[in-house]
Amino acid sequence: MNKNIVISVLLAAMLAACSSKAVKETPQAAVEDKSPATTQSSSSSGSATSGVSDSSLSSNPLKDPNNILSKRNVYFDFDSDAIKAEFRPLIEAHAQYLSSHGDAKVFLQGNTDDRGTREYNLSLGQRRAVAVKKVLNLLGVQDAQIETVSFGKEKANAACADETCWQQDRRVELQYQGE
Repeated sequence: MNKNIVISVLLAAMLAACSSKAVKETPQAAVEDKSPATTQSSSSSGSATSGVSDSSLSSNPLKDPNNILSKRNVYFDFDSDAIKAEFRPLIEAHAQYLSSHGDAKVFLQGNTDDRGTREYNLSLGQRRAVAVKKVLNLLGVQDAQIETVSFGKEKANAACADETCWQQDRRVELQYQGE
Protein backbone atom coordinates (compact mmCIF):
# COMPACT_ATOMS: atom_id res chain seq x y z
CA MET A 1 0.00 0.00 0.00
CA ASN A 2 2.84 2.42 0.86
CA LYS A 3 4.41 1.65 -2.51
CA ASN A 4 1.28 2.93 -4.31
CA ILE A 5 1.33 6.17 -2.31
CA VAL A 6 5.00 6.77 -3.08
CA ILE A 7 4.43 6.14 -6.79
CA SER A 8 1.44 8.52 -6.82
CA VAL A 9 3.44 11.26 -5.12
CA LEU A 10 6.35 10.80 -7.55
CA LEU A 11 4.02 10.97 -10.57
CA ALA A 12 2.41 14.14 -9.24
CA ALA A 13 5.83 15.71 -8.68
CA MET A 14 6.94 14.80 -12.22
CA LEU A 15 3.79 16.32 -13.73
CA ALA A 16 4.24 19.50 -11.69
CA ALA A 17 7.82 19.80 -12.91
CA CYS A 18 6.63 19.68 -16.54
CA SER A 19 4.06 22.47 -16.18
CA SER A 20 4.52 25.98 -17.54
CA LYS A 21 5.66 28.62 -15.09
CA ALA A 22 4.74 32.28 -15.17
CA VAL A 23 7.43 34.61 -16.38
CA LYS A 24 7.89 37.90 -14.54
CA GLU A 25 6.25 40.69 -16.54
CA THR A 26 8.44 43.45 -17.84
CA PRO A 27 7.53 46.68 -19.58
CA GLN A 28 6.29 46.12 -23.10
CA ALA A 29 9.08 46.25 -25.65
CA ALA A 30 8.67 47.99 -28.98
CA VAL A 31 8.11 45.51 -31.80
CA GLU A 32 9.07 46.34 -35.34
CA ASP A 33 7.22 44.25 -37.91
CA LYS A 34 9.73 43.00 -40.47
CA SER A 35 7.37 40.75 -42.38
CA PRO A 36 7.45 40.90 -46.17
CA ALA A 37 3.70 41.57 -46.19
CA THR A 38 4.10 44.79 -44.22
CA THR A 39 3.62 47.85 -46.33
CA GLN A 40 3.07 51.49 -45.55
CA SER A 41 -0.08 52.58 -47.34
CA SER A 42 -2.80 55.07 -46.56
CA SER A 43 -6.34 54.04 -45.86
CA SER A 44 -9.32 56.36 -46.18
CA SER A 45 -8.65 57.64 -42.65
CA GLY A 46 -4.99 58.29 -43.49
CA SER A 47 -3.52 55.77 -41.06
CA ALA A 48 -0.86 53.20 -41.91
CA THR A 49 -1.80 49.55 -42.20
CA SER A 50 0.37 46.49 -41.68
CA GLY A 51 0.17 42.90 -42.84
CA VAL A 52 -0.07 41.71 -39.23
CA SER A 53 -2.81 43.73 -37.58
CA ASP A 54 -5.02 44.97 -40.44
CA SER A 55 -8.51 43.70 -39.66
CA SER A 56 -9.75 44.62 -43.15
CA LEU A 57 -7.78 41.76 -44.74
CA SER A 58 -10.14 39.23 -46.26
CA SER A 59 -7.80 36.31 -45.55
CA ASN A 60 -6.41 35.10 -42.27
CA PRO A 61 -2.85 36.48 -41.89
CA LEU A 62 -1.90 33.28 -40.06
CA LYS A 63 -2.57 31.29 -43.23
CA ASP A 64 -1.38 33.80 -45.83
CA PRO A 65 1.83 32.32 -47.31
CA ASN A 66 3.10 35.84 -48.06
CA ASN A 67 2.83 36.84 -44.39
CA ILE A 68 5.56 36.05 -41.85
CA LEU A 69 2.82 34.77 -39.51
CA SER A 70 2.39 31.71 -41.74
CA LYS A 71 5.88 30.61 -40.71
CA ARG A 72 5.49 28.57 -37.53
CA ASN A 73 8.85 26.96 -36.74
CA VAL A 74 11.77 28.28 -34.69
CA TYR A 75 14.82 26.06 -35.23
CA PHE A 76 17.61 25.39 -32.73
CA ASP A 77 21.21 24.21 -32.76
CA PHE A 78 22.13 20.77 -31.46
CA ASP A 79 21.68 20.41 -27.68
CA SER A 80 20.67 24.09 -27.34
CA ASP A 81 17.67 26.13 -26.25
CA ALA A 82 19.18 29.47 -27.35
CA ILE A 83 17.06 31.32 -29.90
CA LYS A 84 18.98 32.24 -33.04
CA ALA A 85 18.93 35.89 -34.17
CA GLU A 86 17.47 34.89 -37.53
CA PHE A 87 14.20 33.87 -35.81
CA ARG A 88 13.77 37.12 -33.87
CA PRO A 89 11.63 38.81 -36.60
CA LEU A 90 9.36 35.74 -36.71
CA ILE A 91 8.83 35.75 -32.93
CA GLU A 92 8.32 39.55 -32.93
CA ALA A 93 5.62 39.26 -35.61
CA HIS A 94 3.78 36.57 -33.65
CA ALA A 95 4.11 38.66 -30.47
CA GLN A 96 2.58 41.66 -32.25
CA TYR A 97 -0.28 39.49 -33.55
CA LEU A 98 -0.96 37.99 -30.12
CA SER A 99 -0.79 41.40 -28.41
CA SER A 100 -3.31 42.86 -30.85
CA HIS A 101 -5.59 39.78 -30.65
CA GLY A 102 -6.19 39.28 -26.93
CA ASP A 103 -8.44 36.29 -27.53
CA ALA A 104 -5.80 34.39 -29.54
CA LYS A 105 -3.93 31.55 -27.85
CA VAL A 106 -0.74 29.88 -29.05
CA PHE A 107 0.67 26.47 -28.18
CA LEU A 108 4.47 26.27 -28.22
CA GLN A 109 5.45 22.68 -29.01
CA GLY A 110 9.09 21.88 -28.23
CA ASN A 111 10.74 19.16 -30.31
CA THR A 112 14.15 17.48 -30.56
CA ASP A 113 15.90 15.11 -32.90
CA ASP A 114 15.87 11.42 -31.98
CA ARG A 115 19.35 11.33 -30.44
CA GLY A 116 19.53 11.15 -26.65
CA THR A 117 17.27 9.61 -24.03
CA ARG A 118 13.53 10.15 -23.94
CA GLU A 119 13.76 11.99 -20.60
CA TYR A 120 16.57 14.29 -21.75
CA ASN A 121 14.75 15.15 -24.98
CA LEU A 122 11.49 15.90 -23.14
CA SER A 123 13.41 18.31 -20.92
CA LEU A 124 15.21 19.93 -23.87
CA GLY A 125 11.96 20.31 -25.81
CA GLN A 126 10.38 22.02 -22.80
CA ARG A 127 13.36 24.37 -22.39
CA ARG A 128 13.06 25.34 -26.06
CA ALA A 129 9.34 26.05 -25.75
CA VAL A 130 9.92 28.11 -22.58
CA ALA A 131 12.69 30.09 -24.31
CA VAL A 132 10.24 31.17 -27.02
CA LYS A 133 7.60 31.90 -24.37
CA LYS A 134 10.00 34.17 -22.46
CA VAL A 135 10.67 36.24 -25.58
CA LEU A 136 6.94 36.51 -26.30
CA ASN A 137 6.36 37.62 -22.69
CA LEU A 138 9.12 40.22 -22.96
CA LEU A 139 7.39 41.55 -26.08
CA GLY A 140 4.11 42.00 -24.20
CA VAL A 141 2.18 38.77 -24.77
CA GLN A 142 0.18 37.69 -21.72
CA ASP A 143 0.82 34.32 -20.03
CA ALA A 144 -2.83 33.35 -20.48
CA GLN A 145 -2.29 33.37 -24.27
CA ILE A 146 0.64 30.92 -24.22
CA GLU A 147 0.80 27.21 -23.44
CA THR A 148 4.05 25.24 -23.61
CA VAL A 149 4.42 21.52 -24.17
CA SER A 150 7.32 19.25 -25.03
CA PHE A 151 7.09 16.35 -27.43
CA GLY A 152 10.79 15.59 -27.09
CA LYS A 153 11.73 13.16 -29.83
CA GLU A 154 8.16 11.81 -30.25
CA LYS A 155 7.61 13.75 -33.50
CA ALA A 156 11.16 13.29 -34.84
CA ASN A 157 11.71 11.91 -38.32
CA ALA A 158 12.72 8.29 -37.69
CA ALA A 159 14.42 8.09 -41.09
CA CYS A 160 16.98 10.78 -40.24
CA ALA A 161 20.63 9.74 -40.49
CA ASP A 162 22.45 13.04 -41.01
CA GLU A 163 22.72 16.58 -39.64
CA THR A 164 20.66 18.16 -42.42
CA CYS A 165 17.68 16.01 -41.50
CA TRP A 166 18.15 16.32 -37.71
CA GLN A 167 18.14 20.13 -38.00
CA GLN A 168 14.50 19.99 -39.08
CA ASP A 169 13.55 18.07 -35.91
CA ARG A 170 15.11 20.61 -33.50
CA ARG A 171 12.32 23.16 -33.36
CA VAL A 172 9.47 24.85 -31.55
CA GLU A 173 6.22 24.81 -33.49
CA LEU A 174 3.74 27.66 -32.95
CA GLN A 175 0.20 26.33 -33.21
CA TYR A 176 -2.79 28.61 -32.69
CA GLN A 177 -5.92 27.42 -30.91
CA GLY A 178 -8.66 26.50 -33.34
CA GLU A 179 -6.38 25.64 -36.25
